[in-house]
Amino acid sequence: MKTIIFILISITMSGNLIAQEKNKEDFKKMADSYADEFPTITQVELQNKIKSGKKIYILDTRQIEEYNVSHIKNALFYGFKDPKEAILKDIPKDAEIIVYCSVGYRSGKVAKDLSKMGYTNIKNLYGGVFSWFNEGNELVDNNGKNTNKIHTYNEKWSKWINRGEKVY
Repeated sequence: MKTIIFILISITMSGNLIAQEKNKEDFKKMADSYADEFPTITQVELQNKIKSGKKIYILDTRQIEEYNVSHIKNALFYGFKDPKEAILKDIPKDAEIIVYCSVGYRSGKVAKDLSKMGYTNIKNLYGGVFSWFNEGNELVDNNGKNTNKIHTYNEKWSKWINRGEKVY
């Protein structure tokens, strides 16, 4: 009896691991399709830049509801549908700017717009905040406190998040 239970648990766990790997592959395909649009930076590269103390500007290009749930520490809210261009007045045209959204689509569009405005050193965070969070990096709430919540845009897109509390 114990052997049968062990086998059933093993099969279930194997099935879950296969599903998780398939989900990772599907996410990578989606992220790759958005990465063709503009130069990217990986979450590891961004983490290293943050740790180095080098001056970078991180712009969150999601909607305010998403940003208010959580965002990358020190990210400025820029938006997508109604961008807050006023925050750009203090950012030099040659400054290093990292843009992100949920998975990279909206931020890729914003990166193109910033380039048209004369900004020359822009990168899109590969896989967006979803990749950032899934890899174990911290997010903060509006009070600057670490949070385990992440806005998943909607219920359908929540499948791309593999940890934390999903909000939509």
